Amino acid sequence: MNPTQPTAASEPLISQDIYIAGVDEGSGKSLIMLAIIEMLSGYADNIGFFRPIIQGNADKDDLIQFISHRYQLGTPYEAMYGCTSEEARHLLADEQYDELLKIILAKYRALKTRCDHVLCVGSDYRHGNAIFEFDFNADVANNLGCLLMPVMQGENRSDEQILNGLASLKHSMREHDCESLATVIIGVAQNQIASLRHSLNHSSEFPVYVVPAESSLEKPTIGNIAKVIGAKVFSGESATMSREVYHYKVAAMLVPDFLDYVETGDLVITPGDRSDIIMASLMAYNSSNYPQIAGLILTGHQQPAPQVQKLIDGLGGTPFAVLGVDSDTFTTALLVSQVTARLHSQDDRKIATALGLIESNINMVELRLRLCSKVSHKTTPLMFEYDLLQRAKAKKQHIVLPEGNEERILRAAEILLLRDVVKITLLGNEAEIRQKIQAMALKMDNINIIDPIKSDLRPLFAETYYQARKHRCIVYDTAFDLMADPSYFGTLMIHLAYADGMVSGAVHSTQHTIRPAFEIIKTKPGASIVSSVFFMCLEDRVLVYGDCAVIPNPNAAQLADIAINAAETARMFNIEPRVAMLSYSTGESGKGEAVDKVRDAVKIAQTLRPDLLLEGPMQYDAAVDASVAKTKLPDSKVAGQATILIFPDLNTGNNTYKAVQRSSGAIAIGPILQGLNKPVNDLSRGCTVTDIVNTVVITAIQAQEADKT
Repeated sequence: MNPTQPTAASEPLISQDIYIAGVDEGSGKSLIMLAIIEMLSGYADNIGFFRPIIQGNADKDDLIQFISHRYQLGTPYEAMYGCTSEEARHLLADEQYDELLKIILAKYRALKTRCDHVLCVGSDYRHGNAIFEFDFNADVANNLGCLLMPVMQGENRSDEQILNGLASLKHSMREHDCESLATVIIGVAQNQIASLRHSLNHSSEFPVYVVPAESSLEKPTIGNIAKVIGAKVFSGESATMSREVYHYKVAAMLVPDFLDYVETGDLVITPGDRSDIIMASLMAYNSSNYPQIAGLILTGHQQPAPQVQKLIDGLGGTPFAVLGVDSDTFTTALLVSQVTARLHSQDDRKIATALGLIESNINMVELRLRLCSKVSHKTTPLMFEYDLLQRAKAKKQHIVLPEGNEERILRAAEILLLRDVVKITLLGNEAEIRQKIQAMALKMDNINIIDPIKSDLRPLFAETYYQARKHRCIVYDTAFDLMADPSYFGTLMIHLAYADGMVSGAVHSTQHTIRPAFEIIKTKPGASIVSSVFFMCLEDRVLVYGDCAVIPNPNAAQLADIAINAAETARMFNIEPRVAMLSYSTGESGKGEAVDKVRDAVKIAQTLRPDLLLEGPMQYDAAVDASVAKTKLPDSKVAGQATILIFPDLNTGNNTYKAVQRSSGAIAIGPILQGLNKPVNDLSRGCTVTDIVNTVVITAIQAQEADKT
């Protein structure tokens, strides 16, 4: 096929980044990379290029150098990769796989801030574990939010082998839940092209392009070889470095025998003192009776004899490149045999050949239209966590942690301070807390600590509480005593703007944590109750569950309030609200008091907020599974793609979130309280340090949003 490109004015803007990954070693992904970035550069002004991992050696990454030079990107080299292979190995050895992904994500996002579009090219197969390599690249593509474009090698494979490999690839991509742009099979023999395309039956759901083999692209150039083996260039114009090497020949024989074996495109390897071979090569090149070689390598740290060099200079130089190396002939031949073809920005002929081959076999218009329509809405836990941290850091908030002497709280506080996410105040006995910090060897020398019992703020807080609660027969002395309690003291800090938010519950019960907030902070306008949600971070998306922690058996009006507040909470964290009101029955099929309550709640919520995508009652599977939704609620705008799931009661919600968390490995962040005037959040007493960090970050973002109102 030979597609005609439409004019730029008629084309929609590309809105999605691409991640090209090889399925096996030597897949040919660099050729696809070249065609894709050529396409992108025709429609966007500011293109970025990124590699998740590069080889940690003295030389810079070949692909980064090639793209930077050819397209004049102007991006610093260090900004165009995630980490080196050595750094990645250390992290994996320490079982810090997620930390590796976070480093790559952070570098990618930093690059994306300066670019309209970013093309990512996956890691190279250098460690002999192809299965792990593709799995890793699929994980990275998911966490970067890119469309994956796998490249398979079809060289020396039958149709059956290629189709089996493609089936395995599809299975792997389904397991990783990858968003796919298209798959390319490259290097297929010409006599297989027609039958393979017929067998594939190119579909819009899983498009597969077949690219035939091109022998000139599979061969390394003289320049490739010179760079890899570290050869010096003795003679030859720059154009001679772009010649493809089809074979290499060791010339250790007499000239007559050598001439019988020489072929077009040979790289001749011979000791530097073999003046006869040098002269024979030069004469054979200029003779119509013998083929033209690609170049000559002189081994053994020897240059041509002065007389021979003088003769060559008199002829105006050699018509082919003459290279020199220090190694012996056998070692040099071994090194040359291991060099693979690579693109270089100076290889104009090879670049033109590659672009012509790819563009004549991949419908670039079709691919680009698919790129515009296949916008990924995937949100992985790492993406969600990264976005939260960046938002929290953008406008730092002051968070108070009442359980200041709890070890997990201290470790979380250290992480938050080292990452400069929030300002923190710990509550408790200062001497005890500082002693524990020292014993744990934490870096928290400048942490702010307040002892509620000794604080100068205690009388002010007591008076404020007394005035607010005296109608409940509270006397000042009782209020003063209550201010010795860190939960009450922390709540008054927020109420009187000495802090922006509070997180507690690692030691204290939920009631102990939130009762002061109910008494002092109270609900914000429009919220009749305080409820909670959990952010359930699944492998490829983040769902909002509510209420799983606060209201045991909400009535219809309360259920509607929970749903509306959950939608606002989701929107606050960039989750598009699509609310499913859950029950044991879907649609109109069920009868009974419990399902009627949900129906009434739906009517109330839709009346109060007709702008929300909110439907119910529906069962959990109909809410999250598109295939079930198609059968049970085919016309629904929520079913099959719900982002918010509202449970009918606390028993159902609490058990469901724990079942999903334990059975799927999902990360559950919460409970996050909603409906309060100021953010106060409760921790589970079984919480981890990561749970605390995430909850503090979410509290900081809630505080940012509260400042806007």
